[in-house]
Amino acid sequence: MADQPPFANTDTELLSVLEELKLREPIFHTREFGLTRAERERVVAPEYWETGASGRRYSREFILKTLEENPPVDSMAAGWQSCDHAVRRLGPDTYLFTYTLRQGERVTRRMTIWQSAPAGWRILYHQGTIVSAEEDDAVSTMRPAPAGVR
Repeated sequence: MADQPPFANTDTELLSVLEELKLREPIFHTREFGLTRAERERVVAPEYWETGASGRRYSREFILKTLEENPPVDSMAAGWQSCDHAVRRLGPDTYLFTYTLRQGERVTRRMTIWQSAPAGWRILYHQGTIVSAEEDDAVSTMRPAPAGVR
């Protein structure tokens, strides 16, 4: 793992969580996430909010109402592709899930904070960021100074 970029690393103990969450992303665009308002309400935590790719913030109620009025695109049917999936534990039952989503020419980096609850998975927060065509990932090439050197 040492040679991999730091962006998509998942501890081996979290691989089953990674696979479970991959089925539910992109949120609002999979059958596993839910198709009805009642199903979505069970998955979207009461304190949920999100930051869209534009930087605009959206409340839980705004999202649920919008989805009810405008059914979302099914990601599989639309041919969307995701890659670079990773999960990191934030707390005992809370996880950060990250990935890259390609929707035709539009590429976004996405993150969702998921919580494992007795009733099943639910989301606490989501954010998407558009990747500019001129930008690429940046990884530091600096090496640490040898021991004793400052």
